[in-house]
Amino acid sequence: MVFADFRIKFWYLFCFYLVIMFFLSNLITNNVSAQAIPVGISENIEGQFRRSQILGTDSSLVSYMIRPINSGATVNIKKSFSILPILWRQQYNTSSAYGTNDGAIVPAKGYQTLLSAGVFAKYGILSIQFRPEFVFAENRDYRELHETNNGQAFQNSVSSRLNRIDLPSRFGKDVYHNLSWGQSNIKLTLDPVAISLSNENLWWGPGMFNSLLMSNNAPGFKHLSLHTSRPVKTPLGSIEMQLIGGKLEGSNVHDLEGTVFTAKPGDWRYFSGIVMTWQPKWVPNLFLGFDRSFIIYHNDMAKGIGAYLPVFGGIEKKSFNNDDDTTNDEDSRRRDQYFSLFARWLMPESKSEVYLQYGRNDFAWDLRDMLVEPEHSRAYIVGYRKLIGINRPDEYIQLGIELTQMSGSNTGKVRDQPSWYIHSQVPAGYTNKGQVLGAGAGIDNDQQSLDISWISGLKRVGLTFVHIMNDENLSRNVTGERKNWTDLAFIGNYDWTYKNFIVNSRLGFVRSNNYLYENKENNPNNNLNNMHLQLGLLYNL
Repeated sequence: MVFADFRIKFWYLFCFYLVIMFFLSNLITNNVSAQAIPVGISENIEGQFRRSQILGTDSSLVSYMIRPINSGATVNIKKSFSILPILWRQQYNTSSAYGTNDGAIVPAKGYQTLLSAGVFAKYGILSIQFRPEFVFAENRDYRELHETNNGQAFQNSVSSRLNRIDLPSRFGKDVYHNLSWGQSNIKLTLDPVAISLSNENLWWGPGMFNSLLMSNNAPGFKHLSLHTSRPVKTPLGSIEMQLIGGKLEGSNVHDLEGTVFTAKPGDWRYFSGIVMTWQPKWVPNLFLGFDRSFIIYHNDMAKGIGAYLPVFGGIEKKSFNNDDDTTNDEDSRRRDQYFSLFARWLMPESKSEVYLQYGRNDFAWDLRDMLVEPEHSRAYIVGYRKLIGINRPDEYIQLGIELTQMSGSNTGKVRDQPSWYIHSQVPAGYTNKGQVLGAGAGIDNDQQSLDISWISGLKRVGLTFVHIMNDENLSRNVTGERKNWTDLAFIGNYDWTYKNFIVNSRLGFVRSNNYLYENKENNPNNNLNNMHLQLGLLYNL
């Protein structure tokens, strides 16, 4: 097993070496820089890029599994200056907080708005994108999980969860407002490599609705990034990669402290992450990839370069044993790690794609442990999308299905199985500013999504159906009649373009059955109806 772990680490280093060597061999080429399309700024634009690949009209070899992607608008331009499109997004929830993959927007009832604008400048290899974001939320009061009357065992479970993750359901008791760096970055590009200091949202993996390790469900965080600026061709195929080190911050929400909840450490958390994709030259339209991340409080970090690059360490817990095998060094390092493998297979002949992501939130002891119990501490995403022509130029019916499984497996009955994004040694969890960095489906939740839409270029009209099964473990601790809390959302989508405007709009009805796990005995009105409205306007000057 030591040999197996060595092979895995060798593969990491070999891939990294291959990228760097190819970078160095290409430094004599013309400098290229392009504006990045911020993750989540417009589903019209991002969706159109990905659909063109499904249709076979995009031969760029971009995997679309490392985002943001470049627009290519400034390629081969030495000097440029432009005013970025103005984004104004508004949201309203009538009864509870609903919404995922919305970046700096917070979970809130009532009215909320996000405003973003900025400029982009490029001079030679240097480019600067200044795009701050301002968020205002009415933040009206609504019933939260810790306010239920489900018995002491239930409250103990809720307390245990909230003491191991910084995930407030409401951001304080007053109106919420925040001004951040948003989607800003400073970048040096020596094609095909770039180094940047950024606050941008990232997305790793093939999922459309969820991603296990990195999505735009939380606000962007400050990070230093070494990444490819385009797919790099090698004798083995095309590769893309990103290596980052960043700073995660807390929510600064302390309303629940002093009762059964423990204050989180005031220290910030260091984030180390790597993602790499590979398009094998022998198998066209297949993209493979992996990502890995670590979080640790800054004060708990050891000294040396290894503390800042733990993603290149062993992936078997056995490899951290000391010489006499009596203790394991990883247990004392007070850090949390995540790892996933993913794939995306395009089928242009049938105008469709299939993708999957499999991840673990805990070290396997060794390779045998991983192979014998692949279900332990796992989560996965499986999706399929197809475009059906309707005998009109550039018009299609889009059918998309995605399944996300975050709940624990049965192995948790015989061995410790930590929940995703929660960790006792890192009490703030896998979050930034109070929101999960990974899947918006939530902790130990399962989500099924179905999308049916008419598509024409940047225009889209359709319906999305989302079913979420909230954490079953909490329901088992309810005193009296027990039923799961489920959310069923019916969402109408209308995306359109008019002159310089791009419109994204959502109108949804969300039915929460057994809301907050309350039964009729404790709350006769235990079902909740919520109307969710979102309107986004993007104006290109």
